[in-house]
Amino acid sequence: MARPSNREKILNEGLRVVHERGFMGASVRDIAQAANVPLGSFTNHFPSKEAFGLEILERYFEQSRNFNAQILGDSSKTARERIDAYFDKAIAGLSCNEMRGGCLVGNFCAEVADQSEVLRQRLGRIFEDMRDGIKHVLEEGVATGELSAELDCKRIAGFIYSSMQGAILIAKVLRSPLPLENCRAQILQTILK
Repeated sequence: MARPSNREKILNEGLRVVHERGFMGASVRDIAQAANVPLGSFTNHFPSKEAFGLEILERYFEQSRNFNAQILGDSSKTARERIDAYFDKAIAGLSCNEMRGGCLVGNFCAEVADQSEVLRQRLGRIFEDMRDGIKHVLEEGVATGELSAELDCKRIAGFIYSSMQGAILIAKVLRSPLPLENCRAQILQTILK
């Protein structure tokens, strides 16, 4: 089996370091050290830290989108059950890390949206993609009669994703899944009743 290239090592280890320390808190030197490559290797593969940030964000997003598609696309479950499972996934992911790390997309939104127009625009498209995944579930729930025909699926899907991101940030602060549990309860018991 071929050894991973320096570029792959930088992306893999860099994603881990940025997830632990934040994008602004992880220096290029930290990333190169974690990848066990010379500092110049980083600049050989990435023209800037922003370009590196786009690549790890894209990598993380692809992983998240694929995993979420399994949960949200499970047509053997009702729309409400899929939204419930979506929250279960978020809570389990945070709980296994003692409520540390969170969602890299949410972390980037909080940390770099005001610093990088390129990253901000990509985050906006990621939000739309994630919202639309939830929207499709809600539309299926409306079509089957499980959810109210009056439900504005696009608006509520955006609210669910935004609320979850906020709850993840507060769960990290409190080191407790309670904000996510409360968010889920309000969505399932009040909004999607």
